[in-house]
Amino acid sequence: MLFNEEIKLNLPDAEISYFPNFFNQEEANQFYKVLLNDIPWQQDDITIFGKTYAQPRLTALFADNNKPYSYSNITMHPHVFNSALSEIKQRVEQHVEKTFTTCLANLYRDGQDSNGWHADNEKELGKNPTIASVSFGEARYFNLKHRNKNLKHKLLLEHGSLLLMKGETQHHWLHQIAKTKKVVKPRINLTFRVIK
Repeated sequence: MLFNEEIKLNLPDAEISYFPNFFNQEEANQFYKVLLNDIPWQQDDITIFGKTYAQPRLTALFADNNKPYSYSNITMHPHVFNSALSEIKQRVEQHVEKTFTTCLANLYRDGQDSNGWHADNEKELGKNPTIASVSFGEARYFNLKHRNKNLKHKLLLEHGSLLLMKGETQHHWLHQIAKTKKVVKPRINLTFRVIK
C-alpha cells in the first residue's frame, strides 16, 4: 500500500477521506509509546439525558490558544502541545493545508471503552468544521450513520492512519466507536480541530 494513499468515502452529504498509512509503522509505534506515557490522561463524568456516569474512555485537551472545549456537559481546559503532538500536528497541517488550534486526545483502553453516536458540531467549531483524526495502536471500527437517510457505513481505523472529515459531514452524519466484546489492546485517537 502506498504511503499517503487516499481512499475517498463515496457517501452522500459528506466529504470524508481516509489515509491508511499516513505514518509509517516505525513512526506510528514510536508516537504510540510516547503519547501513551506522556499525555496527562483523565476520566471525566459525562451527563447524557440527565444521567451522569464516568466517560468510557480517557481524554486530554491540547491547544495553542488556551480556548476551552465543551461537549456533553464537560468543559475541558487545554494543556500546551508537547513535542510529539506538535510534530504530528505539523505533519497533518501540511497535508490538509489547514492550521488547527486544538487537539482532543482519546485513549480507548480496551473493547469496553467507546464513544457514543455524535457529530462534531459544537458551535465553537464553526459551520463546516474540518476534523482530522489520527489513530495509533489497536485498529477499531469507526461507524457512521446518516441523520435522515437509512444509510450506514463502517471503516476500520488502522495504526498510523488519518481520517479527514470536511464540508457538511457533521450536519448530516453521526459517528461512533462502538464497544466490542473482542479482546483489544489500547488505541489512541487524536482529533485535530479549529476552535474559534
